[in-house]
Amino acid sequence: MSQDGIKKRLTTTLRLRRALRLVWTAAPGWTLVNLAMVVVQGLLPLVSLLLIKQVVDSLATAVADPESGFMSVALWIGLAGLVALGTALANAWGGLAAEAQGLAVTDYVADVIHAQSIVVDLGYYEDPTFHDTLHQAQMEAPYRPARIVNGLKQTLQNGLLLVGIASLLFVSHWAVGLALLLAAMPAGLMRLVYARQRFAFEQEHATSERRIQYYHWLVTGAEYARDIRLLGIGRLFAERFSNMCRQLRLGRMDLSRRRTRGEMITQGVATLVLFGTLAGMAFYAVQGLITLGVIVMYFQGYQRALAALQNILQGLAWLYEDNLFLKHFYEFLDLPSQVELTGDRHDVPVAAGAGLVCSNLTFTYPSRKSPALQGIDLMIRPSEIVALVGVNGAGKSTLVKLICRLYDPQQGIVAWEGEDLKTFVPDAWRRQVSVVSQDFARFDLSIAENIWLGDSERDLSSDDLLAAAGKSGGDKIIDQFPEGLQTILGPQFSEGQDLSVGEWQRLALARAYYRQAQLLILDEPSSALDPLAEAELIKSFRSVIGQRSALIISHRLSTVQLADRIYVLDKGRVVEQGTHAELLAMNGSYQQLYAAQAQFYHD
Repeated sequence: MSQDGIKKRLTTTLRLRRALRLVWTAAPGWTLVNLAMVVVQGLLPLVSLLLIKQVVDSLATAVADPESGFMSVALWIGLAGLVALGTALANAWGGLAAEAQGLAVTDYVADVIHAQSIVVDLGYYEDPTFHDTLHQAQMEAPYRPARIVNGLKQTLQNGLLLVGIASLLFVSHWAVGLALLLAAMPAGLMRLVYARQRFAFEQEHATSERRIQYYHWLVTGAEYARDIRLLGIGRLFAERFSNMCRQLRLGRMDLSRRRTRGEMITQGVATLVLFGTLAGMAFYAVQGLITLGVIVMYFQGYQRALAALQNILQGLAWLYEDNLFLKHFYEFLDLPSQVELTGDRHDVPVAAGAGLVCSNLTFTYPSRKSPALQGIDLMIRPSEIVALVGVNGAGKSTLVKLICRLYDPQQGIVAWEGEDLKTFVPDAWRRQVSVVSQDFARFDLSIAENIWLGDSERDLSSDDLLAAAGKSGGDKIIDQFPEGLQTILGPQFSEGQDLSVGEWQRLALARAYYRQAQLLILDEPSSALDPLAEAELIKSFRSVIGQRSALIISHRLSTVQLADRIYVLDKGRVVEQGTHAELLAMNGSYQQLYAAQAQFYHD
């Protein structure tokens, strides 16, 4: 075997071991019950087969010699009935154990996916290949590990049965056992080929599956419901969804037709071998070489052995297929996190004098060739308000991502009180940063929870929540509803109250103020506010932030005028910096941006 072939087999075996370890971790108790049921369910059919032989032989003896009596026949029938009852109970317990184990594994795998989704680097979410991997992990992983265990259970259970029956068949004649192998082998090989073809098909069409889900979300989701109706594009997306589903369905049906043709041929071969063997055994019975009970035992045993062998081969095919699909799940779990790999300090110093300093920052997104930031130098001292301005694509949001350590720069450092952020545990640093992004989150929860999520490690105190809401003007929203802080927001659940975009932004600001962080970052903090609310925000902002430092990003230059220092970004570089008055006097980029906005307020 080639080196690549050996490596592939080792990889597949490793995935199988990881899957078994995962199942054991998720449900150790039910796994042990399943193993016990494997032994019982594998041996009881063999015992039943032997008892049926005894029933038939004793009955034939009683018919030939009535004086021998019925008691011997009744005894064997009673034993066979007890074994049948035990088999039924074992099957019932086995089904319960399999279902319980499957549910436990499904929940556990969901927890694992959630845990990895939370910590994986933000950059992966901007990579289409990652979305294909995540899609496959979410779709396949919740049930594949449990199916692997069930496949192993089926293989072991039928293996025990097959060994017992094969021993009886080979004792009779070696040709009987050979015929059994020849009858079942084609079906197993066909299933292995089908498993490989199906995996290749699903992998090839992973992007199409995601696009289908996207179209379904556009048509049925609430976020685009208004635009879908105003633009009249619902039927367009519905037709695209239908056409892509039809293409995938035709591809899957083609695979199923090929599998069905193969199954018809292999089952036909197995049936011919079965009844050919039966004819040979009948010939031996006519010659008086074997008893009627032996014929019945062999006939039933042959059928059961053939079914057991086919189940074993099918179980192996499932194991092979499931291992192929688990490839995506473990690729997702094994994604390296460059941000999380560095830094072990949990203590972030309190701002004293240096504050935040960015030195010579250069950063390029993995999916792009040109840098998003080049040689950025920036400083935010304690209790200082700094503003970033610039046209779209200038690099403002990227700089915020580096400050929050969602990414690490390829060159330069971001330091807090003179210490590189890479020395801190990322979560410890992020707790010192409170961010209101331009596309702020709206949680369909209570008003209290919408604010409290800004610092969910704190005890939920109504006084603190109301204080944060008062700083953002959110107290006016609370006063509108009889339930106050306990008012449920959003259209997802009954009695939910929806808010205007400006009101949602006020709650997002309250959430940021509630967080006990040293650095406050506001990205377009007044974009959804009316002019009066914006004026109120600007007037009270410095008193609201207190001893905290603040970074404001805004296209509204009326907002940034309150800043102690303004940085102007253009094509990833700082081209100007200073106060509002100093930048106007430079008659440069900032002055042009200001003049472009101010002209609409002058005759």
